[in-house]
Amino acid sequence: MGMGQVQRFDHVGITVADLEGAVAFFEALGLEASGSQFVEGEFIDTVCGIPGSRTEIVGLSVPGGGTWLEVARFVTPDSVPGLTDPPANQLGIRNVCFEVEDIEATVGAAADLGYGLVGGIGEYEGIWKMAYVRGPEGIVVSVSERIG
Repeated sequence: MGMGQVQRFDHVGITVADLEGAVAFFEALGLEASGSQFVEGEFIDTVCGIPGSRTEIVGLSVPGGGTWLEVARFVTPDSVPGLTDPPANQLGIRNVCFEVEDIEATVGAAADLGYGLVGGIGEYEGIWKMAYVRGPEGIVVSVSERIG
């Protein structure tokens, strides 16, 4: 028996302070949200290593399902703030990327909620357009459109 084998990519988890605002942002990008649910007890205490924790989570998926995004808010204990405007060269997870149908429309939907670009919309060799959107609480989402 060798190393553990990954079977599929399940989800990415993001912790936020304003769950409703984060869900609205991801819905504007085109994701579909499930209802929120609270998670507490021995399971989450063990996984998070925080005794007595209680979180509220919402799962968001692309239309048609597959890998999903879990957005969570800690009810107890309070969340610990992170940098809200980290530069792209800060160590850690840089972004989550979604392929979109119309990058200008997607960027526009984020802008309507008050979220702007980190830089601009770049084009790579006539194949892709890509942009980083800085969403709620400094979350950076990459959106890309296949053009070639």
